[in-house]
Amino acid sequence: MLAEPKLKTFQELITNASREELIWMNGFLAGLVLGESHGNGVEVAPPGLKVNKISVLFGTETGNSKKLATEFAAKAKKAGVNVKLSGLDQYRLNDLPKEEYLFIVMSTQGDGEPPATAKKFYDHIFQNKLSLNKLKFGVLALGDTSYPLFCKAGEDVDHQLLKLGASRIVPLQKCDTDYTEEANAWFFQVLNVLADGNGNVPVPAASKKHKHKKNYSGIVISNTNLNDTGSGKQTHHIELAIEDGADYEPGDSIGIVPHNKKDIVTNILALAGADGESQIDYKGERISLKQILGNRLNIVHLPERVVKKYSTIVKQEIPDTRIDLLDLLRIYPVKDESQFEKVLEILEPIVPRLYSVSSSPEAHSGEVHITVALDKFNVNAEEKFGLCSEYLSKIEEETELEFYVHKNLQFKLPAPERDVIMIGPGTGIAPFRSFIAQRDATGASGRNWLFFGDQHFTSDFLYQTEIQNWVQTGVLSNVSLAFSRDQQWKVYVQHKMLEHSKEFWSWLSGGAYLYVCGAKEPMSKDVENTLLLIISRQGGKSEADALAYLEQLKDEGRYLKDVY
Repeated sequence: MLAEPKLKTFQELITNASREELIWMNGFLAGLVLGESHGNGVEVAPPGLKVNKISVLFGTETGNSKKLATEFAAKAKKAGVNVKLSGLDQYRLNDLPKEEYLFIVMSTQGDGEPPATAKKFYDHIFQNKLSLNKLKFGVLALGDTSYPLFCKAGEDVDHQLLKLGASRIVPLQKCDTDYTEEANAWFFQVLNVLADGNGNVPVPAASKKHKHKKNYSGIVISNTNLNDTGSGKQTHHIELAIEDGADYEPGDSIGIVPHNKKDIVTNILALAGADGESQIDYKGERISLKQILGNRLNIVHLPERVVKKYSTIVKQEIPDTRIDLLDLLRIYPVKDESQFEKVLEILEPIVPRLYSVSSSPEAHSGEVHITVALDKFNVNAEEKFGLCSEYLSKIEEETELEFYVHKNLQFKLPAPERDVIMIGPGTGIAPFRSFIAQRDATGASGRNWLFFGDQHFTSDFLYQTEIQNWVQTGVLSNVSLAFSRDQQWKVYVQHKMLEHSKEFWSWLSGGAYLYVCGAKEPMSKDVENTLLLIISRQGGKSEADALAYLEQLKDEGRYLKDVY
């Protein structure tokens, strides 16, 4: 029962609400309750459902979409519905025209692209003239509002299914990284619609309000190049002191928005004939041109969609290409400052870069550490550097740095007594430094086996002293090292896996958790192929059975990847 003041407020709210608003409130409140249990442990049941069968599909990169889809399927099953749960990579595309009720949970990757596991499905619905007139569907899209094409992949799928004749029975719901509350409310809206049986329950437009991520401010207390003299690489260990602490766990990342180089900003202002101290409106605040170009707007490697808009403003034909704003202004100049202000309106925000946390909240209290490799590449025979990695490699001690924590729910440590195998060459070592330090600080009893690799032992053995100390103190049971350029033939981490395949299989078949972090191509694929070979040879399994065993590891949450 509500107290009198609350009851009065509640009655006023519902008295002035429309039917659609009442339905939304019902779904929202029930969705919150649905995700929780009462004190007696009895969960509130969703409404009785008239639909007998639905399909729930997920397209995921980090595992968040899979987690939500699995939770949704469990709630629907509890309500008496038969649920077919499948990853989009495993879904039989020929079944799509036969579906009656289909719900998709999908993340967005990179520049508005679907995750790799959803690419086959995505291409199928866009490249084929399908008739989906019998299909009723809903899409829950996961994304990050820090990126310009927020939830674009899920949005594309939603619109394309409509084009193919399907009926949308719940509105597209876009969720930011703090998705739990909105996802639960959406799930319950779906269950309400299914309770009606015909998809006729009115539902409000999808919420466009998203919570702001919690930003933290840290002071750089150390910036050390981990590579020694003679190395062709530059890898920085950066430590931040956080006054109020940061809510992170081993396996999480932090997002950092880099600053553009001051000399480039100065040159852009000169070419545009603009005064850097001039104030303009940007997202509700007055800000100088120098500041907006320095740390708000992306001015390098502009995507083709932005270049096309620039072409329209300056009324010149520009080839489809990615190009820096400075080069655009040199080749296709603006007429005056007024035209330049129109250019500012089409520029997109600087996208945050994610870096795996390499510290442990238990071992490094009040601090956050990251491991950053300076990204080098050539454009027209000119050496260039990644915007954020160069910014961080040069950042000085005592500099204030803002960041937010990006949770990775699918890359977490297991129970303390479980064994752990970690494969992380190069900067892939970052989360495993966090893992090992955390297991050490908490006294975890499970064994730890680290596979690390790089080019040269003498110059590229990242965190060498710490790793050697962990071996000496018994925190690391095994360490397998692969330095590719220290002998005539190249040796990588997958070769070390094969070299120790019998013991590797003993750990794995005994319940160990396997983690892989680092480059997706080719490292993670080479590691997975080698893993299948070990399962087949040491486990005495056929190729098909080895694949099935690998899928079982994934389903059990014992084979986890964080690759990029």
